Amino acid sequence: MSESRNRAPLAAFLVANVVSICGTRVSSIAIPWFVLITTGSPVKTGLVAMAEMAPLVLAKAIGGPLIDRVGARRISIVADTASTAVVGLIPLLHTLGLLHFPTLIALVAVAGALRGPGDAAKGTLIPDIARAAKVPLERVTGLESTTERLAGFFAYALAGGLIALVGSVNALWIDAASFGICAVLIARWLPKQERVEAPEQEDEQGYGRRLLEGWRFLRTDKLMLPLVLMIAVTNLLDAAVGAVLLPVWIKDHGYGPGHTSLILTCFGATATAFALLAAAIGERIPRKLVFTIAFLIAGAPRFVAMATDAPVWTLMAVYALGGVGAGFINPVLGALFIERIPRHLLGRVNSLADAVCWTGVPLGGVIAGVAIAGIGMAPALLAGGAIYLIATMSPVLIGRHENWKATPGPTGPPETAAEPGQVAVSAS
Repeated sequence: MSESRNRAPLAAFLVANVVSICGTRVSSIAIPWFVLITTGSPVKTGLVAMAEMAPLVLAKAIGGPLIDRVGARRISIVADTASTAVVGLIPLLHTLGLLHFPTLIALVAVAGALRGPGDAAKGTLIPDIARAAKVPLERVTGLESTTERLAGFFAYALAGGLIALVGSVNALWIDAASFGICAVLIARWLPKQERVEAPEQEDEQGYGRRLLEGWRFLRTDKLMLPLVLMIAVTNLLDAAVGAVLLPVWIKDHGYGPGHTSLILTCFGATATAFALLAAAIGERIPRKLVFTIAFLIAGAPRFVAMATDAPVWTLMAVYALGGVGAGFINPVLGALFIERIPRHLLGRVNSLADAVCWTGVPLGGVIAGVAIAGIGMAPALLAGGAIYLIATMSPVLIGRHENWKATPGPTGPPETAAEPGQVAVSAS
């Protein structure tokens, strides 16, 4: 097989990642806007958002054994194909005058439940893609993070412009089509996974036992579980900043939403650039040192800058510096986890870890709002910064140094690679 053809699975995966992220961003804006303009109720809009996220996290947590048994590639294709139909039903039923609010809630919940295992399955394809492309794991995780941040950088503007141009109903048709495009890309260009022989006793286990085995592996790994819990804390705090703390700070200081966009643009630009750098040199960097420094500059300084009433240009600089660190986090973490998870447990550990990482996200805004009301804006920011700092210092104390080192990846002989899967995490 030629070198160019070896790269086709990687290219298809990255394009699918961009399409998926853009589709998700369109959905996250189009569906709430659709509900708001058709019902006029902020309460119903909030219920729809909850109806999507709760099944997503739950299905991600419990869907791992199915991914291991059926195969990540097949689950991804089936989930995206079904999502095309389910999301497409929303504008179709609306056009026919048959879309009632309970029906909308049900469709959004099903869409969320499909996205959970579908997204988790895509992460577990990374070892096969790295093998087919003959590149290090860090190269694939770095490029995945780069496309994720680049797509996120443009996607919200794209979503807003698309809704303004064609309307929320037509935007949902496009959102449905994006799932179909992902299914075609993965079905056509991603390699079929090699069959992984699980231990003989696993064939006799029920679904719950297989799920419990994945949790047991995650719980007993002396490096992975502490890192997953750390990410859960930082994700919660990141959600608190994005949903409440930053918007309130912008409003209290007399700035407008344009300043919020500028601040996040500074972060997104550097995060994208340095994720690309991580893709290029990721296999040569000292993981533990880089991971720790990256989190130190990406997390707590934002809280301190806002708590001390720094000028907006200073906050923009702090966010830009934070993006430098954030660009390295997911490539390092993704490769580390890929190498640690045994292949036959790949789907369930990946899904469970991802679900744990996301558990605090829905609570971030609520906790931030309660903290501001209870102790005030500046104390809430300082408390959040202190917790973030404590969490980000934990890598210094977690595991022996050799636990962070790279091990032979999927580009080597099959018998030397444990073929582990990826935890999709969000940092900052």
